[in-house]
Amino acid sequence: MENERHYTGLTDAQVVASRKQHGENILTPPKKESLWAQFFEKFTDPIIVILLLALALSIGVSCYDFFSGHGGISLFLEPAGILFAVLLATVVGFLFELSANKKFEVLNKVNDDTPVKVIRNGNVCQITKKEVVVGDIVLLETGEEVHADGKLLKAVSLQINESTLTGEPVCKKTLNPADFDKDATYPSNQAMKGTTVVDGHGIMQVLKVGDATEYGKVYEGAQIDNSVETPLNQQLDSLAGLITKASYAIAALIVVGRLIWYFAGLNEAFDWILFGSFVLKTIMIAVTVIVVAVPEGLPMSVTLSLALSMKRMLSTNNLVRKMHACETMGAATVICTDKTGTLTQNQMKVYEIRLTRNFDRIAKIDRITENDPDNLDKILVQELIAANSTAYLDYSDPNKIRALGNPTESALLLWLHENGVNYLSLRENAEVVEQLTFSTDRKYMATIVDSPLLGKKVLYVKGAPEIVLDLCRNVPVAKKEIHKQLIDYQNKAMRTLGFAYQIVEDGKDYIKEGKVVADNLDFLGIVAISDPVRLEAPEAVKNCLLAGIDVKIVTGDTPGTAKEIGRQIGLWQENEDESHHITGADFAALSDKELLPRVLSLKIVSRARPMDKQRLVQLLQQKGQVVSVTGDGTNDAPALNAAQVGLSMGDGTSVAKEASDITILDNSFSSITRAVMWGRSLYQNIQRFILFQMTINVAACIIVMLGAFLGTESPLTVTQMLWVNLIMDTFAALALASLPPSEKVMREKPRKTTGFIISKPMWQSILGVGLFFVVLLFGLVQYFKHADITALSEFSIAGFFKNFFNFSAGNGLSAYELSLFFTIFVMLQFWNMFNAKAFMTGKSAFDNIGKCGGFLAIAAVILIGQWFIVTFGGEMFNVTPLKWADWEIIIGVTSATLWVGEIGRLLNRNGAIKSRQKIM
Repeated sequence: MENERHYTGLTDAQVVASRKQHGENILTPPKKESLWAQFFEKFTDPIIVILLLALALSIGVSCYDFFSGHGGISLFLEPAGILFAVLLATVVGFLFELSANKKFEVLNKVNDDTPVKVIRNGNVCQITKKEVVVGDIVLLETGEEVHADGKLLKAVSLQINESTLTGEPVCKKTLNPADFDKDATYPSNQAMKGTTVVDGHGIMQVLKVGDATEYGKVYEGAQIDNSVETPLNQQLDSLAGLITKASYAIAALIVVGRLIWYFAGLNEAFDWILFGSFVLKTIMIAVTVIVVAVPEGLPMSVTLSLALSMKRMLSTNNLVRKMHACETMGAATVICTDKTGTLTQNQMKVYEIRLTRNFDRIAKIDRITENDPDNLDKILVQELIAANSTAYLDYSDPNKIRALGNPTESALLLWLHENGVNYLSLRENAEVVEQLTFSTDRKYMATIVDSPLLGKKVLYVKGAPEIVLDLCRNVPVAKKEIHKQLIDYQNKAMRTLGFAYQIVEDGKDYIKEGKVVADNLDFLGIVAISDPVRLEAPEAVKNCLLAGIDVKIVTGDTPGTAKEIGRQIGLWQENEDESHHITGADFAALSDKELLPRVLSLKIVSRARPMDKQRLVQLLQQKGQVVSVTGDGTNDAPALNAAQVGLSMGDGTSVAKEASDITILDNSFSSITRAVMWGRSLYQNIQRFILFQMTINVAACIIVMLGAFLGTESPLTVTQMLWVNLIMDTFAALALASLPPSEKVMREKPRKTTGFIISKPMWQSILGVGLFFVVLLFGLVQYFKHADITALSEFSIAGFFKNFFNFSAGNGLSAYELSLFFTIFVMLQFWNMFNAKAFMTGKSAFDNIGKCGGFLAIAAVILIGQWFIVTFGGEMFNVTPLKWADWEIIIGVTSATLWVGEIGRLLNRNGAIKSRQKIM
């Protein structure tokens, strides 16, 4: 029981000793990486590493050619272009993440100078919260934050909001062991740092400060480095490995093949000087293949795609802090979600009120009409709620009424407000004669008011329905009916209160010795109060399940409440196997070896502590799952940090936001499904770009390899290849990244993160289209060598096939022919970009083209850019202007790339329709 006594607190000497032994009441700030370290981290990207190797080789080749007199300063354009690609990709990524991180620096702006009332040297004094030490006696009052962990010495009607630590909005605190909540996450006689007193007052002796507190442990857990690689990084690693091996293999083939070719054609005495020159040239060609094989635009394109998605996701209320989170969300296989504030509204609301005179129907008090038999009860309910309460409503923001005080009482005031009743005028007009505040011992609150509505004094009682019911003499409905309704509410995880009243007379005692002693109370009715599920949550959870994503509720709330919320969102069925639920205590008692077989089937973890959620995430990751975690409290921070994608709520704590990768600004679970849709669509867009660029690289590699064995020079200059590989590819990446997300991806299962990023259909397209381009381009070179073309109207198909295998020296390529070749090469890639747009959709490239304004605009920029370079590029690009007629022919003929693709997609669609018809 509560003991009234005088506390002397610590002496000054004891304060100094305690601080020396236990430390200050501050949290150790996280160690921040320097900006340089954050920037250089971008250079660890696997494709960037290959580019850096290619850059070194390219510099070597350029230096050799320059100092051997084979060219001027223009030889360094290629390494300069590769360096530009590297810097652009790394700088863009760094700047976007730096900008996002600035929005999350609220965490370090914690005010350590908040005043705290303590007892020291026998006196009540005020100190700053950072000066609190172990052993201090701290006074706790309504509305104040608890600044350390401690044991309660006194608790008067004390209720604490522990949602930041456990997800539990209101925890009743007491010193009476008989009233202890055995299922509570933290003991009923303790108060924890970071929680808030919502009702009553108390006195606490500090047990732990700073990092040693439960809040401090959560804060530290949120800083643990998450070294789990994102799925996209893993797949790009594999792609980088393939490119490296393939380019080295082709380079080795060129070296070996050319050496065999050299010795096979040696008809005269061996000359070491000639042989040395031949070997050097062979090595230069091999290095060229390695440089050409590297997709210079890929890292920049991936970065731009992520950055663009990062920006566009903001419009759907997803504030992305880390770019790779955009795509990783699409690979998620499990979402571990908090309950309070994520699935529910984190706002207690009245579900319904039933008055005993008409117990079979829900009471409505929005209007009082003449001859309404419920008039008196409605008046009584309004005045009881307004006057018999210590809560308030804050109307300063008309768009969002804020509740102050006990959440349950606040819910009743909000109910009045929603029904057009001003509680404040009722409270101010009903003068309080006597009041008995709520306590955990008596479990009710009582107030005697001078009622202007009735013109009499009235005793109002509000509290636990069973207790209030036992105080009443007059109950207009059978108690059995009331208990049945209460059980129904409680089974739905709702809180219930009972209302009672009595007209009182002067000169009699109705409240005595801290108890209600009135003997003629009328039972007025009951109210059910809940933290309602967000309206969009059931549909959003359903969409996740249909998309092959498991949803798991991890909450500090009771098993009954957690299961009921699970039932309301469609996650927990009436006949659900109980093995799909586990309490935090049971979870902590099991070893990892015992839990691993169960983690995939678990649906609900109740009474969970902060580190339980983090452990669950890590166990799921051990099972090969890509885990996303949602939460809004400090208790969620360790798990948010450990997950591949952490999703914090917009009105969550700063610690939760700091630990997360994405913040859901509107707190809506449906925004999470949109993030999944964006992620999956983004991954497909990255695949489309890889398809687009690898087709170019395959064609370029084969052309260089053919030239190595045929002894012909490349018809494409370094500056032309830079236009194709850097500028054009960047525009293509933007075009493909600008494609709107497809709802169709939400009907598919999550992709296998162990799978290669280039799928079998992609390989078939890359090799098929790439080889076709090689044959066409090689034939053009052969034809142009033996014909003097000044206009494409002179082109002869017969001549094309006749000269295809004519390997004589010919006349070489004129400046106009080189310009034709360059433009044809670019336009083939241009039209292939439309094929890439339609890849994996099963639809025409023109489907929804009206909604792809960004794609069309960028396609127009590429087309205009090509015309500008050919017309005005001159010596720098080794081009000469083309005739308009030739432009028309090139655009028309190369568009066959798109039309052939359209025919193929049409045949595939028809084949799929026929297959479905056969099945039906």
